Amino acid sequence: MPAENAVLIRRDFPRPAMELVDGFRGVPTGFVVDALGRRGALGHLIRPIHEGGPFVGPALTCWTIPRDNLTPYVALSVAKPGDVLVATNGGATDASILGDLLLGMARNRGIAAAVTDGLVRDVAGIEEVGIPVHAAGLSPNSPFKNGPGEIGLPVAIGGVAVAPGDIIVGDRDGVVVVPLPRAREVLDTLAAIEKKEADMETAVKGGLDAPVWLAGILDSGRVHYLDTPGE
Repeated sequence: MPAENAVLIRRDFPRPAMELVDGFRGVPTGFVVDALGRRGALGHLIRPIHEGGPFVGPALTCWTIPRDNLTPYVALSVAKPGDVLVATNGGATDASILGDLLLGMARNRGIAAAVTDGLVRDVAGIEEVGIPVHAAGLSPNSPFKNGPGEIGLPVAIGGVAVAPGDIIVGDRDGVVVVPLPRAREVLDTLAAIEKKEADMETAVKGGLDAPVWLAGILDSGRVHYLDTPGE
């Protein structure tokens, strides 16, 4: 029987094949959202504290109580190279749950990035560590290490459900969750989205001043003018 404040760990959760993860590497988060049906991004309060460049990797999920970071430390023991640490404390903002020392150890374990709906501390040290860190903000208030917590189980963060092993894609615009069961479908959709965006970018640089579909909208009943020409 586990102790009342035990950290529960599921070690053997499905992880995506590396070729599937690599398919999302370097893809802008906006494109991934479009391929997901215009959804999947974490709430805007979770933003870059240290950009560190775009990142992608399987979610190593952990849940901890407010003002406690025992669970993220324990998560290091089951991390695999390329994982993205996804840590939630329910959005509590009374103390940090990640700092430069923990994140430095995470980097040494091969963790690619860290995402939390809580707060972090030690910005100068985080910048030196170098891995991307997205969080809800900063606080020098330090946490305890008492537990309880959970690792490798589903969590909710930034208004999005995240299962362990889901593919996490991040850049300076935010963080997107690609559910593992949908990853292949989303990846297959990306090629068409990338082509469409590239064609539009070329057209805009060439002088396009309105999308081609706008004329049809202006001539439809979806637009109603309150005046008449010449008034």
